[in-house]
Amino acid sequence: MLTSKVAKRYAQGLLDFTNESGQTDAVFSEMKDVVKIMSESADLNKFFLTPYIDANKKTEVASEIFKSFSLVSQNLIKLIIKHGRENQLKNVAQQFINKVEDIKGVQRITLTTATQISNENIEQILRSTDLVNQNAQFDLEVNVNPAILGGYILRVGDQQVDASVKSKLNKIKKDFQLN
Repeated sequence: MLTSKVAKRYAQGLLDFTNESGQTDAVFSEMKDVVKIMSESADLNKFFLTPYIDANKKTEVASEIFKSFSLVSQNLIKLIIKHGRENQLKNVAQQFINKVEDIKGVQRITLTTATQISNENIEQILRSTDLVNQNAQFDLEVNVNPAILGGYILRVGDQQVDASVKSKLNKIKKDFQLN
């Protein structure tokens, strides 16, 4: 997923500010809530993306939705809306989460399988590779994609192990075409 420079800059600014004020953990939790709320509410996304609704109305609605948040998070959300970047709110929150997790050494792992698999199989896959640091914390996202036909695709950070049936069939196909 491509993330805009805007989201990265806002997230870095927020991280710098929260590190100085010692509020990183509280804001981290709130940014997780922002991502969750924005992911689950299509209506809120439509509202924020509607160009003919002015920034003051959007700020009022955001203030009401996020009223339980700290002043730092509320001010960030207001600033984003004031500058017309409300379409980047979820991305800013996700980038902040990623930056804090990077500092804490949390690995982001994505496992894609053709069908739903058990937790025991997931653990076995994670133990079978050197990419996963068994002593570190990790954030695991499991996706189901029937298009890979079988096997799995494991992505840890910027490295990937493709043990899917589809990629193996494509490799065989290329080998036949070359010979």
